[in-house]
Amino acid sequence: MKIFIINILVFVIGVCNYSFSQVNLTKSNLPIIKINTLGASIPDEPKITADLKIIDNGPGKDNHINDPALGYDGKIGIELRGSTSQGFPKKPYGFETLDANGEDNDVVLLGMPKESDWTLNATYNDKTLMRDALAYIFAGSIMEYGPRVRYTELMLNNQYQGVYLLIEKIKRDKNRVNIPKMEATDISGDALTGGYIIKLDKETGSNSGLGWHSKYAPFPGSFNRPFFQYEYPSGTNITNEQKTYIKKHIDNIENVLSGPGYKDPINGFRKYIDTKTLIDFIIVNEITKNPDAYRLSTYFYKERDSDGGKIKFGPVWDFNLGLGNVDYCTQGNTEGLVITNFNLVCPNDGWVVHFWWKKFLDDKEFYSELKERWKSHRQNQFSDQRITTLVDSLSNLVGQAQVRNFQRWPILGQYIWPNYYVGQTYDEEVKYLKDWLMKRVKFLDKEWELKDSSINETGNLISNIYPNPVNDVLVFSVKLNSKTPKFTFYNAIGQLINLDSKIISESEIHVDFSKIPPGIYVGKLNFNDEIQAFKVIKN
Repeated sequence: MKIFIINILVFVIGVCNYSFSQVNLTKSNLPIIKINTLGASIPDEPKITADLKIIDNGPGKDNHINDPALGYDGKIGIELRGSTSQGFPKKPYGFETLDANGEDNDVVLLGMPKESDWTLNATYNDKTLMRDALAYIFAGSIMEYGPRVRYTELMLNNQYQGVYLLIEKIKRDKNRVNIPKMEATDISGDALTGGYIIKLDKETGSNSGLGWHSKYAPFPGSFNRPFFQYEYPSGTNITNEQKTYIKKHIDNIENVLSGPGYKDPINGFRKYIDTKTLIDFIIVNEITKNPDAYRLSTYFYKERDSDGGKIKFGPVWDFNLGLGNVDYCTQGNTEGLVITNFNLVCPNDGWVVHFWWKKFLDDKEFYSELKERWKSHRQNQFSDQRITTLVDSLSNLVGQAQVRNFQRWPILGQYIWPNYYVGQTYDEEVKYLKDWLMKRVKFLDKEWELKDSSINETGNLISNIYPNPVNDVLVFSVKLNSKTPKFTFYNAIGQLINLDSKIISESEIHVDFSKIPPGIYVGKLNFNDEIQAFKVIKN
């Protein structure tokens, strides 16, 4: 806690020591956002009405400051957003698009699906300007939903403010968190069972102070009691019946997780939690080594029982301190897992990692599933080539705009709380980030190595198994003859699982995995008087 307070003092003193200059923006390869508040200051809350124009002439075309506002031209309600980030001179904002009557108006902004609620992220203490963008792109490539993001340059009341990220606000919507809309009349039956969005976060910002405390300590002796906040329905809109239902449901999950039978594949935590979303949530937060993970900016949502009724984790949020950009507690080095190490290095923090997360990893079958999925992602979405190409692409995209940003905010070469690394140039900051990521994935490769992994495993009888992990149909490539192959499958506790198989051709067999729950399964093929065993991961 002393380290945290010292860093805050450094942050406050550091911000006060810089002088900032104006920049004359004439054109940009990025869309230009122009906000006019008609002289009014933007408060933390409530929102004030302002004019918004977005100049976006399309891909590959320059945007000039006086071009027609083809991207958007209308009213918004705008306010400051964030917690610690509000203390920086370059402010973050949240806004909603409004119609002529001042009501919410769903619109398409910069190609993102229609909605009314948006955020403008300032990325002040992230001098690469890309940590949040990278994390959301990572998430969007493997999770059901990751917030979409677009780079822009912002003019506020005719004053240049720098590079900003326009990001979708986390919200219930068919194109965001796709759960049913809950009405005040949804107080019984299936309608009462979902959907809800709950978050663990600081009690500042939206719906602050509205929720309940866990009855369980994060770890023995901790003074903390994590606070579950109503995100959707909001604390002001949720009914008493809905409050009672979702609190009782989470209480029940906590009771199961704290009990001896929490690993049971039928009545343990898997009965309530979608493990695929949980695993991907962990992977995105660990590849970025996000120091806020699992304890702040942590969202999960509940489906209606008719849709499966599971708790799903995500969307992920807030990564400006991740990817090697923090000098306290978890530090910016590339080793260590936040999920297991944070409470060891920061036990007195006001927000610590709840007991859930250690319990998940203590389940060897679950941890094996996570390691298998990591190995699969490393072959595709998180390959070295894709990661380096993504970093290079984003740095190239903002190459011109970052020069203006750091003319407006000349902080390159300066410590801004809580930087772990301070580069003298933008290129040095990007190089550090790229090198950090390469070292981080190599660490995770070792930490999450599963020596008996069976991804794309082949043998004498089977030449290929794909896709593995599988969602619906698993395909086996095998040379058939007059004898009929026999498959047997078992779940993680050795129970026989009956699955339908179909011979498609002389070299291909399909097995239907669509009706069984996610997990690791052991299969055996008996063919030509030989037996071959293999593993299958069901997403």
